[in-house]
Amino acid sequence: MTGFTVIGGYASEDLAKRIAKRLGAKYIKTDLRTFPDGESKVTIRGNLKGIPIIVQSTASPVDSNLIQALSLISKAKKRSAQVYAIIPYMGYAKQDKEFLPGEIVTISVVADLFKAAGATRLIVIDIHSLIGLNYFKMPKKNVSAVPLLANYFKKIKLNYPLIVSPDLFWAKKATEFANILGAKSIALNKQRNRMTGKLVIKSSRPKIIKGQDVILLDDMVSSGGSIIKAIQFLKRKNFGKIYVACTHAVLSGDAERKLKKAGVFKIISTNAVCGKTNKVDVSGIIAEAIKNWQSSKDI
Repeated sequence: MTGFTVIGGYASEDLAKRIAKRLGAKYIKTDLRTFPDGESKVTIRGNLKGIPIIVQSTASPVDSNLIQALSLISKAKKRSAQVYAIIPYMGYAKQDKEFLPGEIVTISVVADLFKAAGATRLIVIDIHSLIGLNYFKMPKKNVSAVPLLANYFKKIKLNYPLIVSPDLFWAKKATEFANILGAKSIALNKQRNRMTGKLVIKSSRPKIIKGQDVILLDDMVSSGGSIIKAIQFLKRKNFGKIYVACTHAVLSGDAERKLKKAGVFKIISTNAVCGKTNKVDVSGIIAEAIKNWQSSKDI
């Protein structure tokens, strides 16, 4: 079997170490120096052997983490014909279409940069847009953390849980989550004004059993606006506990405070984005995806 060396970017050091342990691979740390003007200087502290695996989420600060990921990939490509890019959270995935005239499809630019830097394979976790993923012209895998999140909630004592997707985008994922718990799910019809950014929910209000626990499921939570709108729409007063389950807890600014104020009891996220709400480890599903590639004929 081909050997790997896992290189952890500054944004994903702990996850990279966990992946290396699961693969029985060597782990190499990186040093990051940020200059007064904001430039990043990344240094790999170790010798590369075998196929390099770069692990770096591109959450906030998105541009800095993206440049660091590309820099690591570029350096690794000088030592190896193959470079695995593990980007658990892929920034710019929302910008997958020209919604308004003149808008740039930024994820297509990001995809070109990964190709140019030397990435030969890509793994992401619950990317926001599969359309965006198609811009990456290399073998790629989008791995879902939903079963892991659902299994975490199986350990929690819940009262007739209702799984809610704040929009139709994750309706199937909400159903999948609910099936694991033996619960019911609904998806709200959320619409956003492209000019103003204002959110409107156009759905019939479901009947909530008094004291019923609600789990709001989404791929990512950034400002928390969609979650808060969903809570307001469902009429918070009828709920038991309100949970938020997400793969990527970006939680920009004071999003966590706003969510708690809106009635959220607890936020449960994966370590695809490093943060204090991390309860679910995705290193296993990433390692499994790598092993599946390693054993396939196209390696």
